[in-house]
Amino acid sequence: MLLLLLFVCVGWHTTPGEAEVVESFEDTCPQFFFQETPPRIGLMASYMVPICQRYKNQYRYATLYDQENRIPVYSAYIYIPGRAKRPSKWLVEPQLVDLWLQPEMTSEGALLRKSWATKAQLQYSQAIHQDYKHLIGYNRGHLNPNGHQPNLDAKQSTFTLTNIVPQFIKLNSGSWNKYEHRTTRRYTQGCKKTFAVVGAVPGNNYIAGGRVNKPSHVWSAACCYIDNNHLRSWAAIAANNENRVEELNLGELEEELAELYQLKSVLLFHSDCPRE
Repeated sequence: MLLLLLFVCVGWHTTPGEAEVVESFEDTCPQFFFQETPPRIGLMASYMVPICQRYKNQYRYATLYDQENRIPVYSAYIYIPGRAKRPSKWLVEPQLVDLWLQPEMTSEGALLRKSWATKAQLQYSQAIHQDYKHLIGYNRGHLNPNGHQPNLDAKQSTFTLTNIVPQFIKLNSGSWNKYEHRTTRRYTQGCKKTFAVVGAVPGNNYIAGGRVNKPSHVWSAACCYIDNNHLRSWAAIAANNENRVEELNLGELEEELAELYQLKSVLLFHSDCPRE
């Protein structure tokens, strides 16, 4: 089903710092990972694409995108919540269509008007707005939630379909929402800097006529600096068909994800982050 590799790497040829679709996170946007170390989830295929999510000429977070299932594997970001209003404009990733296109996310309409890209090429490369219309029981679930970002531009950058999965609507607005906001706020008390990774496990069902995978589970993990000698971690996972979140320690989540992905091991953070 999914192939094993210690590090995620794909053969895109871009110049570091000039494109969202990159050869490696370490070379272009390592700042979104604890100890500048991306997760070792062991997924390897030509359709697994690292994206340094760029908006208004600034990298905002990092996403590993699964072009075959048209959902992100995970998004990694720094937790800095702010009070700016919630955006409503949805964006896409031009360089998933072709690396010669602009490096910044943009709206579907702007991409099709201002470039040679066709709608068929856009649909082939990633999920589009139409895929999420007329859903029953599911809606758009952010991996990197806009509520964890500090200002309007940072929040807008989370409204890209490369950061979205079909999520059980009662979970998205219920237990998962509570975990994202109230629980995360409690865990981050005393933290000077918090790194988060939020992901989705592909399931056996699809939306949009088989175009977009409906994850079987969504998961979240965080590692924070309290001071130079103390670190804290926490984690959670939820089946994507019920309104319940299971809180775990980091080591337990990594073990559960290894089983779900059918891998020998999963490491979401550098080994310095506590697993218990």
